[in-house]
This record gives sequence, C-alpha cells and structure tokens, in this order.
Amino acid sequence: MKEVFSMWKHTKMVVLVALCAGLYAALLIPFKAIVVIPGITEVRPASALPIVFGLLFGPAGAWGAAIGNLIGDFFGSLGAGSIFGFVGNFLFAYVPYKLWHSFGFKEPKVIGKKNVIMFILIAILGSMACALFIAWGVDLLGLVPFAALGSIITANNTIPSIVLGLPLIILLYPRVKKWDLLWTDIVDESELPQGGAKSRIGGYIMIASILFGLIAGLVTALGGGQEMFSFAGEAKNMMVAVIAGIGSIGILIGGAMQK
Repeated sequence: MKEVFSMWKHTKMVVLVALCAGLYAALLIPFKAIVVIPGITEVRPASALPIVFGLLFGPAGAWGAAIGNLIGDFFGSLGAGSIFGFVGNFLFAYVPYKLWHSFGFKEPKVIGKKNVIMFILIAILGSMACALFIAWGVDLLGLVPFAALGSIITANNTIPSIVLGLPLIILLYPRVKKWDLLWTDIVDESELPQGGAKSRIGGYIMIASILFGLIAGLVTALGGGQEMFSFAGEAKNMMVAVIAGIGSIGILIGGAMQK
C-alpha cells in the first residue's frame, strides 16, 4: 500500500491522476440524467475506465477514479454517500491492479487466454469491492438498502468493465507503454510490487474479504427483508453493517500485505 501515498512525489503520476479524474468525470456527467437510484447512482458506461486506469497507472488510476467520481457527483448526486463513493471508486481501480501483480502478472498486456481470464476475474472483484464499500456506507446512513445498492452497483460496474474495458486495455496498453507512462516505469523500484508468498496471501485475503463482505452481506440483508434490485426492506441493518465492515477492512489488510 506504500505506493498509494509515495506516488505523489512523482510529477508524472500526479499528472496521470488529473488526467484519469478528468476523463472519468467527463464520461460520467453526460449520463447523470439516466438515473437508476435518484441521488445515488445512474447508468455508468464510464465504469469501463477504473480497471483500465488501475492496470495502466496503478495508484494514480485509483486516485483518479476516486476524484473523478467525486467531481461527477457535483452534477446530480452529491451527498453524504459521496464519501463512500470516493473510497468505493478508489477500490474499483485499486483492487484490480493489486491482484494483477500479487499473482505474478506483470505489465497489463491482456493477450492470451490466461491474461484475459485474469482480467475478467479482477474486473468482477473490483466491481464487487466498489459495491461492497458503497452499499455498506449508504445502508449504514439509512439511505438505501444494502441488497438493492450492492446488487445494482455490482452489475452496473461489471458489465462495462468487461465488455468495454477489455478492448480498451488491449488498445491502450501498447501506446501507454510506448509513451513510458506505465506506472511501473515511473515510480521507484522500492515502490514496485515485489510478489512472493506474502503478496499472494494478501491477494487471497483481499479476495476472501470481498466475497465474504458482499455475499454474506447480501444473504443477511435478504434475510432481514431487503430485496436485490429493489428498494424493499429497511436500510440501516446493523448485522449487515458488521459483515460488510469486516469485509471492507479485510480488503485494506490484504492490500497492505501485497508488497
């Protein structure tokens, strides 16, 4: 997790944060009128970008996704939930690049069966991590039931990430590599992923935390009267809050172990 903070000393990385934030916001804002949950979320083809940002630009992509989402919120959905939206969109890009490196994948050259399958898996897990954190926070605030928001965000993020994100990364990788803008070519060697057993364990903890937090949270929420893809049931379910909170903390612990 060191690179998340140390990246700010690199001018190129700071520029990439601004570029990612601007592109993400620019693609989010035109679709603000196509609302899924008023004041919370909308149709988001821009969800294809965070995984691409994360794999290409690492922590700069994660910060860019978080800031870009916050900028987008100023155009129709700004509120208390925006705090959780900031962190959730950070995780949307953070989880994919951490898992990509922790399991021995190097540069994001998504060619070949193995790399494509890994891309799809981390796209799903990144989408789930984003959904888990945002749904946890918004349910805790009593705004929208966990089951509704968790299921909607997961679907809303996963489909564009795979359908649009895959061709985007294939198209952009060689160009970004040629321009020396891959994050692994910019930061110091001490900030790069080192791999190894501890890193893989951290990756497994991250995956287990995402799956436990979201799936167990949904099961508990459904048992408490909430419904998936529906506003039925009461928000602010404390058992859901505990489960989703444990999952969210586990993501951060797993990320910190991935040197």
